[in-house]
Amino acid sequence: MTSLASTIIEEIKPIGHSSIPAKVGLALALAALADWLFYGHRIGLSLTLFAIALAAVSAHFNRAALDWRRAMIGSAIFAAGLVPAMEELNTLSFLLLAASLAIALLLVTNAEATGLAERVRALRNLVLLGPFRFFLDAPQAFSASALTRCIAQWLLPAALSTVFVALFAAANPVIEQWVSLLNPKLILQYISVPRVLFWALMLALVWPFIHVRWRGRTIVTTAIAEGPLPPPLPPLASAEFLGSSTILRSLILFNLLFAAQSVLDGIYLWGHVALPDDLTYAGYAHRGAYPLIVTALLAAAFVLVAMRPGGPAEKSKVIRPLVYLWVAQNVLLVASSILRLDLYVDIYMLTYWRIAAFIWMGLVALGLILIVARIVLNRSNQWLVGVNLIALTIVLYGCSLVNFDAFIADYNVTHSREASGNGVKIDVNYLLTLGPQALPAIDRAMALRPGVSESCLVSRRDRLVEQQRQDLAWRSWGFRSWRLQRRLDAQARDQSGSRPAG
Repeated sequence: MTSLASTIIEEIKPIGHSSIPAKVGLALALAALADWLFYGHRIGLSLTLFAIALAAVSAHFNRAALDWRRAMIGSAIFAAGLVPAMEELNTLSFLLLAASLAIALLLVTNAEATGLAERVRALRNLVLLGPFRFFLDAPQAFSASALTRCIAQWLLPAALSTVFVALFAAANPVIEQWVSLLNPKLILQYISVPRVLFWALMLALVWPFIHVRWRGRTIVTTAIAEGPLPPPLPPLASAEFLGSSTILRSLILFNLLFAAQSVLDGIYLWGHVALPDDLTYAGYAHRGAYPLIVTALLAAAFVLVAMRPGGPAEKSKVIRPLVYLWVAQNVLLVASSILRLDLYVDIYMLTYWRIAAFIWMGLVALGLILIVARIVLNRSNQWLVGVNLIALTIVLYGCSLVNFDAFIADYNVTHSREASGNGVKIDVNYLLTLGPQALPAIDRAMALRPGVSESCLVSRRDRLVEQQRQDLAWRSWGFRSWRLQRRLDAQARDQSGSRPAG
């Protein structure tokens, strides 16, 4: 007795194992081409040549899905995207070229996506998930032997550990010295960490165009018959790649690496132990802040993938404490980055980018804490995204009410060498670029540097005063400009009242 059952499932088209080795080989060839075209050179026509090569390789491996009409439309879109990049390569032309390449790939290889929403969703998955697929698909070029499973289990921990070590070496000169001691000079002459990271990045970027995988809804009709069931298929290497054993190995290695970085920060930043020769605290702080934030973001992405709902590690009693410990170390890492930036600002003053860095670091720390909250409260990733968006909205709304021009100017004058005896001299040119809101601070700077005020600042200050007067016209009126004018008027009255009668 046989019955039929129809179900609708969301699937990713299976991988043809026989084609994976050839695809990996061509991906490595494209990475080598990118190394020859881009690494250490200015990019221009080379990007157009690389895009054409990538399109040719993609068309070769996906020729079975080609349709003449869709192929012509996709080729026209891709050719249109090449024109701006050939005219002049800039940010806009680069984005247009990347968008045309992705849209052409979608039109040529994904006939199932017909509506606008489906196509936007497919492009979103290509951009967000595509770069991570190479390291999942490449191990499937081999048979599911014990050696392959072992490689799959250690590939992710080793690769990410290498990335973290490279970032720590960029952020911490002590770790950089350790790395240089661990690597023979002969090898370092031919292999550099930035070049390895460049190859990994290029492989991740070209792989979605070579091995195309689109998500789609497919109707599957299953025949349920009496009798013995066929044996299950052997597990793929991807199951080992992100299995609980791989995640456990990764977390152990990552916690050890981050602990070493945290101990060094505790010694030099928090404990104020003398730094190595030829290194100042300002240089140490400025060098390490931004690589450590990149490290925290990578860590957050790994935690989200490892502790995904329904994943093998979600309910593990061993993995969960390691995840909590690692997130706590990442929060400490962000705190060290904030301290590094604060030390740098103490010496080299405040700018818009440094304020943005403070805000961004705070949001990263909050995001890490919210990831732990999602795991503890057993919430979905949708909840996590919603809470982060609410936090981001609150921060942006608060920033819209802050007078950053006046704050930066007042801070820089107050902490300048002329006012406090420490730091650097007042950067008058930078104060003048902040606009009329910096006028009170500029007046303080003129009082602290009377010899310079008469020769350099008066005329430029008068232009800011005129700009402030124009801002008070009813069409351009703003409450902040009105408050500034009241302050300037009060300051002028005080100065006139303090002058002796003639």
